[in-house]
Amino acid sequence: MIRRRSLLTAAGLGGAALALPTAVAHAAPAVPPGSATTADPAAHATPAGPPPIDLPAPTDRRPVGTVSLHLVDRDRQDPFAPVPGPRELMVQLWYPALGTAGRPRAPYTTARVAAAFEETLPVDPGTIAALRPTARAGAPAVPGALPLLLLGHGRKGGRSNCTALAEELAAHGYLVAALDHTYDAAAVEFPDGRLVRSVLAEDPGDWDAAERKEIAARVGDLRFTATELTTGRALRRTAGLPCADPRRIGVLGHSMGGAAAAETVRQDRRFAAGLNLDGGLFGSPVPDEGLDRPFLLLTSLGDHDTWQRWREHQRGWGRQLRLDGAGHLSFTDLPHVAGPGHLADRMPPELYAAMLGTIAPARATELSRAYVRTYFDRFLRGRPSPLLDAPAPRYPEVAFVWSRG
Repeated sequence: MIRRRSLLTAAGLGGAALALPTAVAHAAPAVPPGSATTADPAAHATPAGPPPIDLPAPTDRRPVGTVSLHLVDRDRQDPFAPVPGPRELMVQLWYPALGTAGRPRAPYTTARVAAAFEETLPVDPGTIAALRPTARAGAPAVPGALPLLLLGHGRKGGRSNCTALAEELAAHGYLVAALDHTYDAAAVEFPDGRLVRSVLAEDPGDWDAAERKEIAARVGDLRFTATELTTGRALRRTAGLPCADPRRIGVLGHSMGGAAAAETVRQDRRFAAGLNLDGGLFGSPVPDEGLDRPFLLLTSLGDHDTWQRWREHQRGWGRQLRLDGAGHLSFTDLPHVAGPGHLADRMPPELYAAMLGTIAPARATELSRAYVRTYFDRFLRGRPSPLLDAPAPRYPEVAFVWSRG
């Protein structure tokens, strides 16, 4: 039996770990971190393997660039590191580009991180590395300040997990910054070659205490990254990088990343709107206090006790929309590898249904993109749309569970 709490917490791209044996998580020895530097996502090219698996291209043909940053928060000690030291992060940016001439197509992730995902995900070897995004590595950004969206992954997931969504938002004019939450993410590869793996327990003895600690670390990461990007400290070091607008900031996340998005909105008034992709609202007071700013829940489950409590206390604009036929991972890129990687052949049927659902991968991506983009367009760019006010005939899979405002 799949426990509902686990389904809504521990499900990044390594979500199959809920029912399958996993390797023991460990972390590479820490070394003194250096200054924040840029890291080209194409630095660790993937060797030849299975045929490429193309992610759906953005619906806007505007070119998209991507680059990764190595950030160091010297004002905060890492709560998970085996050796005391400042918090280190890898952050990947997607943004509208001026052009892509001479820029290579970015890999989905590094070969070593892809291999780490496959340690707990029973797909054909090389399947994760075969995913092929649209964005071009290091393409020069368009001028001007862009609305900023911070994007968080699920527990033991990684920053690449929602690449198709990030590219869509970037093509439509957003600067999207996806974080690897170090020691939480399945694996994080730093520019100096260190590979840091997750140290989180699969089934903590005290879930409440574990979630509070994990959410606190994630919120600290999100707030620090927002500061680095909006003050220009992380971007001015390299020509051609995008510029973030400090007056237009949103936050979203999948699974545990969605819970962190809610708590970030609660703590930090710079964040004008938040969005949760199928995450239980664990690890924070949000269910019992609500939020005074817009918050959208896109869910696969019909309901959850933390969502019920949040609805009772939400003070700002709010919606809960359910995607009929979706699984917990339908909001990520995993459905696009499930078929080519023969995931259904190696996963218990009950778990496969809960994780992947029955909706076609392309349709799941289309639905997520449409509602996420429309939501942030409304609250960061002042572009209202009837899509958020009532069921739409072109999206019959989306049911309005609850509305406020």
